[in-house]
Amino acid sequence: MSDQYVLETRNLVKEFKGFIAVNDVNLQVQEGHIHALIGPNGAGKTTVFNLLTKFLIPTRGQILFNGEDITSTKSAQIARKGVVRSFQISAVFPHMTALENIRVALQGFEGTSYSFWKSGASLNRLNERSMELLESVGLAEYANTTTVELAYGRKRALELATTLAMEPKLMLLDEPTQGMGAEDVDRVVELVRKAAKGRTVLMVEHNLSVVSKLCDRITVLAQGSVLTEGDYETVSADPRVREVYMGTGASGERGAVAEAEASQ
Repeated sequence: MSDQYVLETRNLVKEFKGFIAVNDVNLQVQEGHIHALIGPNGAGKTTVFNLLTKFLIPTRGQILFNGEDITSTKSAQIARKGVVRSFQISAVFPHMTALENIRVALQGFEGTSYSFWKSGASLNRLNERSMELLESVGLAEYANTTTVELAYGRKRALELATTLAMEPKLMLLDEPTQGMGAEDVDRVVELVRKAAKGRTVLMVEHNLSVVSKLCDRITVLAQGSVLTEGDYETVSADPRVREVYMGTGASGERGAVAEAEASQ
C-alpha cells in the first residue's frame, strides 16, 4: 500500500518532443530513510528531481506524498505540505548576512513575507530560532557575516539551514557535495546525517563514497529507467551498475564504481 511510503512514483514518464527522458519510473521512499538517486550523466536523475519538485509536469504517471496524489500540485503547495528542495543554485541571498537569510526563510514558512519590507526590529522575534538553526549547522559564529564572504562549504551549510527553517518532512537534496574538496564533503555528510534525524531524505549525488556513508537505499537510473535498487553493498556489486558507469562490462573491483564517479 502507498501509505507505507513518504514518496512514491507510479509509472512516471517524461517525454521531450519524442525523446523519453524518464521512462516508467517507480520510486518508493520509506519514512526515515536517506534514499539516493544515482546514475551516470544523462541517466534522468535531474529530470526525475524536477518532476518531483514540480519544476516539470509528467507526461504520464503519478506522484504521491504520504499516499496523497500530488501529481498536479504546484511547487509552492508541496513545499507547504513539507516537501522541500535544497542545494539549488543561488539558494541564498549573497548580500545578506547568514542570520538575515535564515530570517527570510522563517518568514516565508510562517507566511509573513510582507514584513520583509518593515524595519529589522520587527523581525527580532525570529532571531532566537534563526540562531538555533545556524548553530545546528555550525554557523553560529558567522551569523553576521555577509553570505558572499562565506567559504563554499559554509554556503551549502547555510542552504541546508534555510531548508530546515521550513520544517520539511521530506528533504530533496540536489547534489549536496558537488564541487567540494574532501574536507567540506566530510562536513556536509555529517550535516546531512544530523539534519535527517526524524526526517526522510531523497538525494541526487554523484559521489558514491558519500552515498555509501549516508544512504539506506539507492535507486540506480540508466537511460531514464530504473536499473536496480537496494543498499550500497547490493548496488555496487551489480555488474550492470559497473557497466553503465565504466562502459567496460562487469570486470573490475567493486570500488571502481566509486572511483569512476568521483572522477567525473
